Amino acid sequence: MTFAFDAYVTAALFDRAGRAAFALGDGTLRYEGGEGVEVHDGAVLSACLPPTGDGVLTGGDDGRVVSTTPAGAAEIARIPGRWIESLAASPDSKLIAFAAGRDLHVRDPADPAFTRVFTHEASVADVAFDPKGRRLAVATYGGACLWYARIADQKPVVLKWAGSHIGLAWSPDGRFLVSSMQENQLHGWRVADEKNMRMGGYPSKVRSLAFLQKGALLATSGANGAVCWPFAGATGPMGKQAAEIGWDDAALTTRIATAPQTAWLAAGLDDGRVWAADVTGERIERIKAEKGAAITALAMSPDARRVAWGDEDGNAGVATIA
Repeated sequence: MTFAFDAYVTAALFDRAGRAAFALGDGTLRYEGGEGVEVHDGAVLSACLPPTGDGVLTGGDDGRVVSTTPAGAAEIARIPGRWIESLAASPDSKLIAFAAGRDLHVRDPADPAFTRVFTHEASVADVAFDPKGRRLAVATYGGACLWYARIADQKPVVLKWAGSHIGLAWSPDGRFLVSSMQENQLHGWRVADEKNMRMGGYPSKVRSLAFLQKGALLATSGANGAVCWPFAGATGPMGKQAAEIGWDDAALTTRIATAPQTAWLAAGLDDGRVWAADVTGERIERIKAEKGAAITALAMSPDARRVAWGDEDGNAGVATIA
């Protein structure tokens, strides 16, 4: 099943009903069944699943956070004059967090009066809840800041590392936090003792990272295949080598998606191709073999049966893994 949306595909997701949804640069959210909802007055910049229920949460360059189902859209928050480029939600704590400039905002959809704002010295590039949804990590210049989501007056724990940090992933057990950087590398911390983990060697910037195999592996883009770092054991990847799956000297991976409880991952390439693999056997399934514009959005269903993708020219698709 393929689509031509004629707008940059910002994100692809599978909602809790199992439907593929695509957030687009023209401000709309499109579903695989053909439904479309106009969500933002401008581009959709970020998207994630809501804490509870059906639908998709999106942030736009109109300063709004919106919850959308095929039936319509409802505004969650509005920060005039700001772009909402990073958005996260926790099914455990039921909270929503989003970045607007140097500020991290936290909201509770069940309590309209609840709001928290945490300000940083530099712009917030990404935000991620820990597995229990109680703590938030913020990627910014100079490292990552850790905040307790519901506490109003606090000072953050600052995990320091020089450079600009642009993306985040918590390990499923909450013991490790990994950041992608403006440079061609990752950096990680063991949260309990703030032990640093340098994870380099990439030929390009790492724009996508996700855990799989119940947290035993971290898969990332930024190389000629999917780079998989081992995280089993008390020390995570420290002193260990990464493996590269699906190596292809003709292309670089731009997006990674996983089914976290399984050994499956999907990779989107800068030449428009998409593949999926079971990392225990390194069996490659060619999901999209034809070349085209670079893949900008990628999602895998929780059961690892379906993959959805989109590219920078507005082409998108959904496929079932054989």
